[in-house]
Amino acid sequence: MRIQLLLLYVERTAIVSSQMRIQLKEKSEIIMELGSLLTRVPKKQKLLSNYISTPSFHGRFLSIICKYSNRINSSNPSDLSIKFRFSDQIPLMASKRILKELKDLQKDPPASCSAGPVGEDMFHWQATIMGPSESPFSGGVFLVSINFPPDYPFKPPKVSFRTKVFHPNINSNGSICLDILKEQWSPALTISKVLLSICSLLTDPNPDDPLVPEIAHMYKNQRERYETTARSWTQKYAMG
Repeated sequence: MRIQLLLLYVERTAIVSSQMRIQLKEKSEIIMELGSLLTRVPKKQKLLSNYISTPSFHGRFLSIICKYSNRINSSNPSDLSIKFRFSDQIPLMASKRILKELKDLQKDPPASCSAGPVGEDMFHWQATIMGPSESPFSGGVFLVSINFPPDYPFKPPKVSFRTKVFHPNINSNGSICLDILKEQWSPALTISKVLLSICSLLTDPNPDDPLVPEIAHMYKNQRERYETTARSWTQKYAMG
């Protein structure tokens, strides 16, 4: 039953482009790769049809398709778009946008930053930020988690630090107080711009809108102590 449902899923999936077609061989290989995902159905997903309608499965499916995109004739790989008819719950627009941003990042990565999918899930990325040289975070390598919502880019991604940072706008859970990740978010923004904004925040904290008031107070009134502590944390958590 699961294989039949998977076959139905692939049969109802089409590459939308006059210059792109998935050949039978590619389709068979895709089915084999997707078959391995069936063993990962979360226990809370009682029905397979529910699982393959989730952003998580959709992200993995898109990642597999991307792997075969080089074998599909196209004068412009960025035109690759995937149309899902299996369920209208699948966030097609988000996937297309995320794929485009990934290609743009690979082509022209922002200075001192990198980002990409974690495993096969296109909706979950990990980014790496090099501490700005003109800050107490210089020399550190900071890991950042990025989770895209199903309605991206109309809603901002959830971005948080996995590496501990001593900063007035970043708390112990890694949450970031940055306006473009909240009320100032715009669909015109990209992950590349978000990463650059985070780099700027490391260089120039905003103590007037703190996430950690105690650190903001230290930044305002005991700048040398703040920089010494931030540098110590960088050496302890981001340099090894």
